Amino acid sequence: MSDEPEIAEEATDEAATPVAMRYGMVDAGDGVLHAFVDTYLDGCTEAQADGFGQLVDLTAVDYLTYAAPRNLPAGIEAERFELVTQLINHTTRERVRIRMQVNADEPVIPTLFDLWPGAENLEREVFDMFGIEFTDHPDMSRVLMPEDWVGHPLRKDYAIGSIPVQFKAASNER
Repeated sequence: MSDEPEIAEEATDEAATPVAMRYGMVDAGDGVLHAFVDTYLDGCTEAQADGFGQLVDLTAVDYLTYAAPRNLPAGIEAERFELVTQLINHTTRERVRIRMQVNADEPVIPTLFDLWPGAENLEREVFDMFGIEFTDHPDMSRVLMPEDWVGHPLRKDYAIGSIPVQFKAASNER
């Protein structure tokens, strides 16, 4: 066989493109690849070696209350959280978006810090707002909320508080 990395069985369906198979991911078209937790770091390492030298963005989505279809390829099971990573190749002017489903019971994935040091704060934001942890991260601490803050504000089940807004010259009378 070739020097291609081993890929998950789901990535070998007819919809998978050679680039998706090369990175051990499933292709959903339009430069969107779907990674598995166990192939995510290896796929990103190969993407970087192929010229995707800049991490443009890394964020997460909480689909807890989302009822519409998620448009995931066959073999990809929808989870509560989805990590979204954007990479760019400046030489070929290509972008690729990597979507990875993250289990809510164990929201732990590998860090991209060794590949792109700029991932440090982006991963800390995802940890702070969503509670997704990154293994081998150099400083997995809060970056937006105070260290003693309880919870993760962008989770859909986070209690929404309210602070009444008052203006000095405003009157409640009409």
